[in-house]
Amino acid sequence: MTECPQCGTLNEDDIKNCKGCRVNMYWAFQHHAELAALRQADNLSPEPETAPFLVETSKKIDDGPTVGWLRSTIKKYGFKGAGKKVSTMAE
Repeated sequence: MTECPQCGTLNEDDIKNCKGCRVNMYWAFQHHAELAALRQADNLSPEPETAPFLVETSKKIDDGPTVGWLRSTIKKYGFKGAGKKVSTMAE
């Protein structure tokens, strides 16, 4: 099980989008801390609410015809360490 960095929901390890907030798990592990810091700097909640149309669209993709391929690919390659994290914040 993998905890979503945005909302804390526990998800299966091969899930593409969080079952709680529907954020893309690959994106969340790469960029959530950066986005939360930017939002807090602007006096906004670090955990934004997901727009309803995005939730509906994301659920359709999760239940679509390629879900088997997608889950097996995530299991094989993972999403936590995939790719190089690129920061847009000054260090």
